[in-house]
Amino acid sequence: MKPAVWLSIAAILSVACGRGRETVPAAPDYGSPAAWYTTLRGGEADIFYISSTETFDHTGPDGKMLHHAEAADSAACPGIRMEMEGVDRRFGGSLDFYSPFYRQITMETYRDDELVRRRFPVALDDARRAFDHYLKHINKGRPFVLAGFSQGGQIVVELLKEMPDSIAQRMIAAYVLGWKITREELEKYPVIRPAQRSDDTGVTVCYNSVRRPEDASALVSGGNAVAINPVNWRTDATPAVMHDTLTVTLDPVTKLLLVDGYDVVDYDTSFFNEGCYHTFEIRWYSDFLRDNIEERTRAWLEANEEKSGDRVIPAAA
Repeated sequence: MKPAVWLSIAAILSVACGRGRETVPAAPDYGSPAAWYTTLRGGEADIFYISSTETFDHTGPDGKMLHHAEAADSAACPGIRMEMEGVDRRFGGSLDFYSPFYRQITMETYRDDELVRRRFPVALDDARRAFDHYLKHINKGRPFVLAGFSQGGQIVVELLKEMPDSIAQRMIAAYVLGWKITREELEKYPVIRPAQRSDDTGVTVCYNSVRRPEDASALVSGGNAVAINPVNWRTDATPAVMHDTLTVTLDPVTKLLLVDGYDVVDYDTSFFNEGCYHTFEIRWYSDFLRDNIEERTRAWLEANEEKSGDRVIPAAA
């Protein structure tokens, strides 16, 4: 039996347990270019990006309700592709950009912790297979940035937990945007090292933006123990002005970014509280993220040049 078919069957069986049988879309084939959004720039490093939740409960071609993205047919995932294109445009910079289509769970699923527990393994399994394929067949030993937003950030945390040292030493940095890293995870997984400044490498960047601490979402930031201000790249309460009108201050106690000066409610409040700026985590900070990815990449390359005396990372094929 082909691995992709086996994984698809295993995923269906896993979701069939519990409160009734659910239909799971076919698994994507990461050996096919159709399973990827890719931009090649001839960069010295890569970005591996995992998209956020762009999928809602919907009816599949056979009339059955689906709670995962139909990632085997990327044409059926226009929202995911739009996010990939937007993120690549905003902070892809000079690096090669790879983002897999995966069977992400739907927005409605996140309203029920039990549904997340049952359905999320399908999404995580796809991301694992995509990352494994990328490392074995695409990366060719190059340094890389691992990044994800929201559900993608949740997956990045899980990939970090499983990452062997041989791979982690090539990781320029991980960006967990709009998700949490708990104290327990920090203590249990030494590969997760919080970023302390703008140019440390092999570290994890994490942040969540709100107006006030009471506006935070427990789903994405409850119990978070890692944070850095992406405007000034400090971990203390030194404020930073963004876009001339917004002041961003890291609260060292709650590990939240407190954003002052944004009084317009032009974002969806049906899922998150008013004052929870989850939807802006990339849009607001994209310029800072792009510049920071470039800075950390230079720092990684320079550090490894000093060790070897020569560039040890082959160019992209």
